[in-house]
Amino acid sequence: MATEPIPFSPAAVRRVLEFAYAEDAPSGDLTSLLLIPADARATAELRAREAGVMSGGPVISAGFLMHDAAADVSLLVPEGAAFDAGTVLARVSGNARALLTAERVVLNLVQRMSAIAQLTSEYVALTAGTAARIVDTRKTTPGLRELERYAVRCGGGRNHRFSLSDAVMAKDNHLAVLTGGDASKLTSVLKDARAQLGHTTHFEVEVDSLEQIPFVLDAGVDTIMLDNFSLDDLRAGVALIGDRAVAEASGGVNLSTVADIAATGVDVISVGALTHSVSNLDIGLDVVIS
Repeated sequence: MATEPIPFSPAAVRRVLEFAYAEDAPSGDLTSLLLIPADARATAELRAREAGVMSGGPVISAGFLMHDAAADVSLLVPEGAAFDAGTVLARVSGNARALLTAERVVLNLVQRMSAIAQLTSEYVALTAGTAARIVDTRKTTPGLRELERYAVRCGGGRNHRFSLSDAVMAKDNHLAVLTGGDASKLTSVLKDARAQLGHTTHFEVEVDSLEQIPFVLDAGVDTIMLDNFSLDDLRAGVALIGDRAVAEASGGVNLSTVADIAATGVDVISVGALTHSVSNLDIGLDVVIS
């Protein structure tokens, strides 16, 4: 990846970690309290057991420091960098009890984040040389959205709206209620809605047929999502839209189809699979025996 991913809030990391540790060790780590002397120290390495793309350095640091503020945490692979199986991603030294208590939550999050970054990088590579941007969706794990969307950025992708509060996105069910299925009503109802918005609020509309596009364009929206269009219809939709709005493709996107979709000329390809179907990478934590 050419540039550093846009970072995310340390407060978001802390919120996730506090919730996760309250779930994982509500009354402390019984095993470590029983077996490990209070003053024991240890050094451990986070090592990749398969190839991937790094995402989660801030989680590693915050997760171990939350349990031992004096721990020495070294992040050895930059965010967004590819790594091979066997690579040591980070090294931490500190109180042994604290290290062992922090281990599982840190691994769970970094395994998922790095898997998302890896999968995103595959989509991005397959669309290289086209105008299409790969973006995520709101199909994220509840409570982990900010971390998962950061991971998408680590993989070279971009983010769609973060929440329902960030932009207007009129989908098929909204339009069905508004128009009763009559496409000719789209222009007036969307114009009326647009007139109520501030000038900085993005307005996107999903369409499922070529017939709807002219009516939506005449309403002056910012983005038109072409949902589950065939490749031929995507090309026709892009031609209809021209430079009057951003053309976004959605639905039926996977690693086998994304290159052909990008070649139709769309500006954006939204991929729910980046976050809803990813399998965690295998990353382990091993105490270093000296």
